[in-house]
Amino acid sequence: MPPQDHYKVLGVGRKATQDEIKKAYRKLARQYHPDKNPGDAKAEERFKQVSQAHDVLGDAEKRKDYDRALLNPFSQAGRGGSAQPGFDASGFGDILSDLFGQATRGRAGGGAPPRPRSERGRDLEAEISIGFDQAIRGAEVPISVPTFERCNTCGGTGAKPGTAPKVCPRCQGRGIESEGQGLFSISQPCSQCGGAGTVIEELCPTCQGEGRKRTVKRYRVNVPAGAREGSKIRLAGKGEPGRDGGPSGDLYVITHVQDSPVFARKGENVEVEVPLTIPEALRGANIEVPTLDGRKTLRVPPGTRPGTVQRLRGLGPKRFGKPGRGDIHYRFVLDLPDRLTAEQEEAVDGLAKVFNGNPRERLFTP
Repeated sequence: MPPQDHYKVLGVGRKATQDEIKKAYRKLARQYHPDKNPGDAKAEERFKQVSQAHDVLGDAEKRKDYDRALLNPFSQAGRGGSAQPGFDASGFGDILSDLFGQATRGRAGGGAPPRPRSERGRDLEAEISIGFDQAIRGAEVPISVPTFERCNTCGGTGAKPGTAPKVCPRCQGRGIESEGQGLFSISQPCSQCGGAGTVIEELCPTCQGEGRKRTVKRYRVNVPAGAREGSKIRLAGKGEPGRDGGPSGDLYVITHVQDSPVFARKGENVEVEVPLTIPEALRGANIEVPTLDGRKTLRVPPGTRPGTVQRLRGLGPKRFGKPGRGDIHYRFVLDLPDRLTAEQEEAVDGLAKVFNGNPRERLFTP
């Protein structure tokens, strides 16, 4: 089948910026995420295609390789120079479907696919949305992550069962070849094996020489108490598996926290807007206020002005990744009615007579 066009999959043009590509990927990933489409095989397949396209276009270097392959596919056939007569056009499909900018896979008897040396797997990022209470108290949240797993058929070698990668006949396993330039010689990755030092003559029928296959893995993430918007949680070894026996990368989970109708996060603290009546602000009062764990009584001093802040130390959220807790800030505002009843009008008139004088007069005194 023809390879997918990564640009069309993400719905962007070939001149799209990296930010536009990232934005398109996030929109489609949210739309087709398995957690939002449980049991929908088509949505999961679409999710894999979107993730595959982002794997290539989201990396600037891999995108360059991909674009070069689109413009001149035959120039990269086997990474061995210009295409020879009789070159199989299906090699073009291999170039476009190559997810990570690795060199084209070889055909039996016709040279080998370039295989990288042992290397660590890529780190991955995923996003979760949690409620305010979950962020404050901590929670265990399920998450689905598109990634790769080692091919069970070949055990990750990329070679057909019963065979194994062989030493590259061109570079004799060194992975580099030298070319004389007068008094100098230039060393570069081997044009036949791409610098791997080995070649595969018979591809694994399951992974087609990749040594791994795309899948969606599901985890349960322990979100620590005190997580904030944009907090990163590291899951060691849950990233992509390494190539040729290399260690797996890590998975970083980014938290998005829903707003609370009462508490607003201010760094390591939270703030609450507390309305006071005019009598409470004038005479002072004992009032109940909410905390993250229940209720507390605050003493409002007489003559409290709007915008005044009282603080309860150590009763705020736990500090993310640090010991201790933040504070709660209570900011007082006046609770003023939109309209006055006849009784309130009378009371205000009496108050105005007692509090006579113009408080703004001093603004005009030289």
